Amino acid sequence: MWRSGTLILLGLVLTIATAEAGGLYLYEIGSPDVGLAAAGYAARAEDAGTAFTNPAGMTRLERPSLLLGAQPMYLNIDFSTDSNSTEAGNDGDSNGWLPAGGLFYVHPVNDRLALGLAMTGYFGLALDYQDDWAGRYYVQDTTLQAAAIQPAIAWQVNDQLSVGAGVAVLYGILEEKLAVNRSLDALPDGEIKLEDDDWAVQLNLGVLYAPASGTRFGLTYLSEADLDFSDRADVSGFGPTLTAILGLGSRTVDLGVTMPQAVMFSVYHELNDRLALLANLGWQDWSEFGKVEVSISNTRVDLTTDLDYHDTWHAALGAQYRVAEPWLLTAGIAYDSAMIDEEDLGPTLPVGESWRFALGGRYSWSRDLTFGAAYELVWAGDLDMDVERGPLAGRVSGTYESTAIHFVTLNAEWRF
Repeated sequence: MWRSGTLILLGLVLTIATAEAGGLYLYEIGSPDVGLAAAGYAARAEDAGTAFTNPAGMTRLERPSLLLGAQPMYLNIDFSTDSNSTEAGNDGDSNGWLPAGGLFYVHPVNDRLALGLAMTGYFGLALDYQDDWAGRYYVQDTTLQAAAIQPAIAWQVNDQLSVGAGVAVLYGILEEKLAVNRSLDALPDGEIKLEDDDWAVQLNLGVLYAPASGTRFGLTYLSEADLDFSDRADVSGFGPTLTAILGLGSRTVDLGVTMPQAVMFSVYHELNDRLALLANLGWQDWSEFGKVEVSISNTRVDLTTDLDYHDTWHAALGAQYRVAEPWLLTAGIAYDSAMIDEEDLGPTLPVGESWRFALGGRYSWSRDLTFGAAYELVWAGDLDMDVERGPLAGRVSGTYESTAIHFVTLNAEWRF
């Protein structure tokens, strides 16, 4: 019976390991970059959001600036089972709104030195399936998110070159719930939950080079960050006697995961006094992130599971056009390659390659106040899934249809 409890927990842990490596870096942080599909992310440096997107860009701001952004996001994730599925249950969906946003402040100390602060959430994913959907033995709810407070500093080396650095203090949360099949005992499903939080530190380094007026090149590096989660399983539906015999509630599950390092290179170039073009090329080290350390207390389970993730590449192209003096319109398109092959797709991470399409605008109310709004569609399309993990979890097969995330951003910037 003790071994049975270990196997139940091990199945849970391997599922959670997949979910943990299912976080996503978000370019959408409540700043005007959303209206460009993040094109020019590390080179635009026109508002206080640069405190995070490229700390070196803070030297371009001549006055203290405060940017506040509200960014609700809507997940459109609908799964339809096919005839190959063996488990009874409803089709799964995880549709709904999630709150997001950011606060950014830049304070020029003198002509060369600038200080800044960024507060935003830029990593994670949260899914909430129905408790009775066909894949409930794989996942019902899963959340892995991280938010950060990042102080930053920038120094203008000369008229063309600036360097900057930020130290992000990350707060990460993990919540996971799934059902346990008890049909062999002719009993309703049991349930296991894990929940924990952790702190980590991540470096954000940037360089901004402006060889001529109206032309800028930006390069940023985001370091790895380690999150370690540990919690005793919260079980229900087994009864106190069976829970004690199996040892389910007495063992601690430890999971260690590394948020990947990332590099972004961006270009900003003004064609004339109205039109500017922006572009990105980025890389994220997801192959390293797919290696998750797993252990269960009082057992021999101590392993590193490799989820066979791939490094991802990002490319973006955007434009901003000043229609008239108070109005600036923006648009952008971006592509991100898939971190996981479709044949390895699971219900904790229903994403593949994705496209971003964005529109936005900014209105200068006065010299001291600017309002902005943007909409962005992140499109992953139809994704086929076919997973099987033993007779109790069963086989779940079908298609995620029209998978997408919708971002709506409203922001305001004050200059003092």
